[in-house]
Amino acid sequence: MSADRETAVVEAVGKELFIGGKWVPATGGKTFPVLDPSTGATLCEVADASPEDGKAALDAAVAAQADWANHPPRERGEILRRAYDLLLARADDLALLMTLEMGKPVAEARGEITYAAEFFRWFAEEAVRIDGGYAVAPNGVGRFLVTKQPVGPAILITPWNFPMAMGTRKIGPAVAAGCTSVIKPAAQTPLSMLALAGILAEAGLPEGVLNVVTTSSSGSVMEPMIRDGRARKLSFTGSTAVGRKLLEQCADKVLRTSMELGGNAPFLVFDDADLDAAIDGAMQAKMRNIGEACTAANRFYVQRGIADEFARRLTERMEALPMGRGTEDGVIVGPLIDRAAVEKVSSLVADAADRGAKVLTGGSTVDGPGNFYQATVLTDVPPEAKLASEEIFGPVAPISVFDTEEEAVAAANDTEYGLVSYLYTSDLKRALRVSERLEAGMIGLNQGIVSNPAAPFGGIKQSGLGREGGTVGIDEFLETKYIAVSL
Repeated sequence: MSADRETAVVEAVGKELFIGGKWVPATGGKTFPVLDPSTGATLCEVADASPEDGKAALDAAVAAQADWANHPPRERGEILRRAYDLLLARADDLALLMTLEMGKPVAEARGEITYAAEFFRWFAEEAVRIDGGYAVAPNGVGRFLVTKQPVGPAILITPWNFPMAMGTRKIGPAVAAGCTSVIKPAAQTPLSMLALAGILAEAGLPEGVLNVVTTSSSGSVMEPMIRDGRARKLSFTGSTAVGRKLLEQCADKVLRTSMELGGNAPFLVFDDADLDAAIDGAMQAKMRNIGEACTAANRFYVQRGIADEFARRLTERMEALPMGRGTEDGVIVGPLIDRAAVEKVSSLVADAADRGAKVLTGGSTVDGPGNFYQATVLTDVPPEAKLASEEIFGPVAPISVFDTEEEAVAAANDTEYGLVSYLYTSDLKRALRVSERLEAGMIGLNQGIVSNPAAPFGGIKQSGLGREGGTVGIDEFLETKYIAVSL
């Protein structure tokens, strides 16, 4: 990839705040750097919003809410459809931009653009399917009229690991439902969201319907907006620890909330599983996005009869993965997002090794610039190892052995999280039985990827509240109103 093209892609994106349909500088002209995680070099500087800038963005969303709520659903959908077309038309440039700020290989980034665009296509179709009801009261005297209306201005907070898809997954239903919004992307990856704001404006989204605030100080900017009370919805994707704090802030004004939080996904392989399919699924579930995904397989539990063979074959696959800068041809393992991520993964692996786990491959950082960590496989991982209970967010596959179905299910459920679980077996009865017993909002049954815009995404326990995507995704941005009619 030429340096000139990389520079051109970065320069094409707005670097200021997007408020009320206009690009405006942050208060005092403050900026912060966006870094390339593969080199540590600064890509550019973007506006660093203050609490006053956040208030201005909320002002714009509130001012636009009434008109947008009354905007014809068909036209709301057509705006999303035009944005879908623009995303696909510019997929190559948007993928390169994402790789530069986030690190994932260009091929995978291109896949994310396609996935992200699908949320716009899906919710473009859902915009005209917001329904209600009419019923006769049980006593026959009155009638029940039920309608759904936009919840109101929304605050959207997205993470760095899927900087485009996590945006469209929230913006799509908000726009379709008739809600205005203020969105804050992660400080590490603001460029994809800024590019998306430009695309939506080009697609015809009215001024003030979407406002983008970039900041290096999320808490100081977002908390006043949440506690303001005029926003009526918060949708957040990020860590469980931050989600808890946001829920406390939302309680003050009783905001409607959607929380897509942390994960600790178990990956169960029974001895009757198709081992080829299980290995392929393990690679997908573990190495998608370099393991930096809340849906990533975090704990592998393999039945004793096939455990050694599974570990051997998984190790061969992990060892063969090319590592390097995501812009290079053939690279599969790019850098982690920052130095803190590398240090966390290193610490978790070292803790497991100190407790008796065996390192079959990897287990080390990589010398030189960038935030690289080797693809790693561990076996004999004891249940007290920290990576058995903490989200790894890196290319590390810890394997433990089980003997019985009861043992496997108990180990899988032994976590405060409940986002996704993976299960490989050829026994139909076991597949259904275990799927029902696993404590997770999503199950990957003989497949290593569960995410789909047409399906409900979300978890239980401390992995979150609510669902995104599917037919229920738009409901998170709608209020149900009951009208009692007397005849």
